[in-house]
Amino acid sequence: MDHTSHQPNLSRHSQASIIMSDTQWGKRRWYDILPLFCVPYMELCHISTPAPIFLIYFPHLYGAIYAATVQETPLADFLHVCMVLFAGTVFFSNAAHAWNDIIDVPIDSIILRTKNRPIPRGAITPSTATVFMFSQACSAAVFLFVIRSRDTALCTVPTIVGTAYYPFAKRHTFFPQVMLGFYLAWGVIVGASAGLGRQAIEGPALCLVFACISWTMIYDTMYAYMDLQEDLRVGVKSTAVFFQANTKTFLWLMLGSMLSSLVLFGCWSGMGSSFYTISLGGCLMSQSLMIKRVDLEMPESCWWWFSNGFWAAGASITAGLVTEYLRRLSYRE
Repeated sequence: MDHTSHQPNLSRHSQASIIMSDTQWGKRRWYDILPLFCVPYMELCHISTPAPIFLIYFPHLYGAIYAATVQETPLADFLHVCMVLFAGTVFFSNAAHAWNDIIDVPIDSIILRTKNRPIPRGAITPSTATVFMFSQACSAAVFLFVIRSRDTALCTVPTIVGTAYYPFAKRHTFFPQVMLGFYLAWGVIVGASAGLGRQAIEGPALCLVFACISWTMIYDTMYAYMDLQEDLRVGVKSTAVFFQANTKTFLWLMLGSMLSSLVLFGCWSGMGSSFYTISLGGCLMSQSLMIKRVDLEMPESCWWWFSNGFWAAGASITAGLVTEYLRRLSYRE
């Protein structure tokens, strides 16, 4: 495949990359109220918005809802699991993003959008960032003891391995989004194991895993397009670099995979019409509109559709699953 056939205007990308700098210079961020020494660490965690946390939390939440639906778990117990998973996710997200930034320093320092991240600009040293990363990882592990499930602890191993390798994937393969999708989507199994134990690794949950992998391939390919020209310049690999002129065809194929996986999950687990209407319908509309309308040559467009399309799909799947859980719970009562 010709990887240079689709070359968006460099000046447009360069200017937009400066505007889209992910440290958001000149914009007020919630953590700017903290003491000045704390700000670089918040930047290292990439939590100026809640999106990075929910990228990780949504699959865990899906697994927890699925397990609660199967077992008809009382609402109080279900909410307890969801809150514990969310708290653990916050710290895991911090650790994962810090690890990614530590490994990516040589790349981030020469990319316009990322050169002002805290390590490249010298606000934090790599060794200090490493200590911080381990502190966040250990804090995340504490919540496994709260869940008190050996199976859940074991289920986190693939997530940890995938997270550790992901920053290197963009150097080794044009499909780092597959690795990202895997370690994010495996959260379904982690979340489900809190209620189902080893039985979480079964057909319906694995269908949700595949749906989340396909979903990640869609939004992260779009995200990668913001740095396409810079990635071509420095040799970073991604699905955006690989497909280029054929990217939208690839995105439509991933949407088909996502929807097919959700349908298979619904059939396999006996989901009702509310799941298909809300989850499947919401994903179909939001992701179709996103793929159709996004201008891949404009980073601002990629960012807008990535951020808004991500929330729309995530909320749709959550709402459909929760509706089905509450429906079954009401029948039991």
